[in-house]
Amino acid sequence: MFVKNKVKLGIAPIAWTNDDLPDLGKENTFEQCISEMALAGFTGSEVGNKYPKDPKELRKALELRGMEICNQWFSSFLLTKPFEAVEAEFRSQLEFLKVMGAKIIGVSEQSYSVQGQQDIPVFGRKYVMNDEEWKIFCDGMNRLGKISREEYGISLTFHHHMGTVVQDPEEVECMMENTDPEYVSLLFDTGHFQYCGADPAGMAKKYIGRIKHVHLKDIRQEVVDQVKEEGLSFLDGVRMGTFTVPGDGCIDFESVFQVLSDYRYEGYMLVEAEQDPAKANPLEYAIKARKFIAEKTGL
Repeated sequence: MFVKNKVKLGIAPIAWTNDDLPDLGKENTFEQCISEMALAGFTGSEVGNKYPKDPKELRKALELRGMEICNQWFSSFLLTKPFEAVEAEFRSQLEFLKVMGAKIIGVSEQSYSVQGQQDIPVFGRKYVMNDEEWKIFCDGMNRLGKISREEYGISLTFHHHMGTVVQDPEEVECMMENTDPEYVSLLFDTGHFQYCGADPAGMAKKYIGRIKHVHLKDIRQEVVDQVKEEGLSFLDGVRMGTFTVPGDGCIDFESVFQVLSDYRYEGYMLVEAEQDPAKANPLEYAIKARKFIAEKTGL
């Protein structure tokens, strides 16, 4: 069983307003988003593009609703930008997160990524790193992780993601083997493992000792199959409904939760299911996700 006072539940604003597809949820306000998160029973949120940039303003709005910031996405470009440029942007985001009291930063390597390219198929067109690039990438992650932990008290968790240089199980394994566990942890995402053909529960078991943040998203396999067969982009799939909340798709979450609870996982488990809010009402799906998590975990 999970230790209730060691595990927190959050939800991402991407179900209300999509950062990569701004027309999805453009009508939804920041205040509506966080109010409905709290109403559905969540206490944590990641940072969305409509969130106030002023920490005092953001903290006040969140505290009124019993919410907090638990993580924020950071796009690294270790292969295509000088390290010093990446470091400067990284430190700026760390400063913000430290003020907000967050303990996690979620990093995704976006050099050559096709995840945001609406005209490029997500299957078969991703960039594959060579040996030299792998060294640059892993050394860079270690350096960023050292800065994050030792200077800011924040853990770097790496977000494997469809369409990026670290997508498939073999790539995740290479990254994990060539980075320092003291400085680089895994942001374990059920949906992205399922999407690329991996078994989420198996991946959780393999890397459980280095998982410090969890994204819970489900997959509609029939949409993934269509994306693959028709050579569609990652964002095409989002619009079509690739993702949904836990319990509404094909992923075996009972097995995932079993691995996490057996290991006494501590930290956030965060629902992150980007959908078109005009088709999938965010509050309705947030409540559905919260009920499912309570039923399966007791949290």
